[in-house]
Amino acid sequence: MARRRPATVHGSVIVDKPHGPTSHDVVALLRRRFGERRIGHAGTLDPSATGVLVVGIGSATRLLRFATAGRKSYECEIVFGAETSTLDAAGETVATWRMDLDPTEVADAAAGFVGSIFQLPPMVSAVRVGGRRLHEIARSGEAAERVPREVEVYRFEVESTGDPRVYRASVDCSAGTYVRTLGADLGSALGGGAHIRALRRTRSGGFSLAEAESPERAALRPPGELVRDLRQIRLSDDDAADARQGVHLAAHRYDGPGPWTLIDPDGRLVAVHERVDDRLRATVLPPQSVRGPAAE
Repeated sequence: MARRRPATVHGSVIVDKPHGPTSHDVVALLRRRFGERRIGHAGTLDPSATGVLVVGIGSATRLLRFATAGRKSYECEIVFGAETSTLDAAGETVATWRMDLDPTEVADAAAGFVGSIFQLPPMVSAVRVGGRRLHEIARSGEAAERVPREVEVYRFEVESTGDPRVYRASVDCSAGTYVRTLGADLGSALGGGAHIRALRRTRSGGFSLAEAESPERAALRPPGELVRDLRQIRLSDDDAADARQGVHLAAHRYDGPGPWTLIDPDGRLVAVHERVDDRLRATVLPPQSVRGPAAE
């Protein structure tokens, strides 16, 4: 008798990534847990960073690009007077300064980074240059030409600690912002240098630490959780049946630039519609997740 193939798992999990493992390590653990190879995440966290990691499983990986686009929130400590090779505490110290800082001066300098700014991606980042990731190029000892990237910083607040060299920082920013670069640039703006430590992502898009669980315990959620912050269009049973066949709704149902989630009368995700080159395109997904080990 032929062995039955295990059911494919479709869904999402919200992980509180611990200190130590890479984001890839977390994905590998979840592959083993759920028996599903198609797993991805919405934004890398370094091994030394912790916090919210949004993960898609099975066909839900097709929705991760919508989750990736959301703003992020972080907390960290900025250590002034020392620049490191990685711009965080994991690197080697490459330069030091004596910096006598006034809290008001530091706060004012941080406020100067709020808005649209350009950042140079750090050499330890996953940005690709010539088909290779910068951190791979850095490990090989080679150099790479990096192009500044425009990002948006919505909030950058700092407060002093008991150590005059160390400030706590809270950052709200667009996807693609490097907090380690923000800390280093703040140090430069104050006439010296700095690096960050204890980086923790407290929010990714609409997901917060209050919902996140350890990789070993994170519960399987429906695929539609990944797009819950998009504008919803609730469908009748007939419209839902049509949408599952790839039929588009009447154009007047779609106000604004999109994208939109299409929901059936029971609240289940039918599809995501978006505008591409002034035309509507549908991404059709299974209406329900398949229950996995964390949902038993």
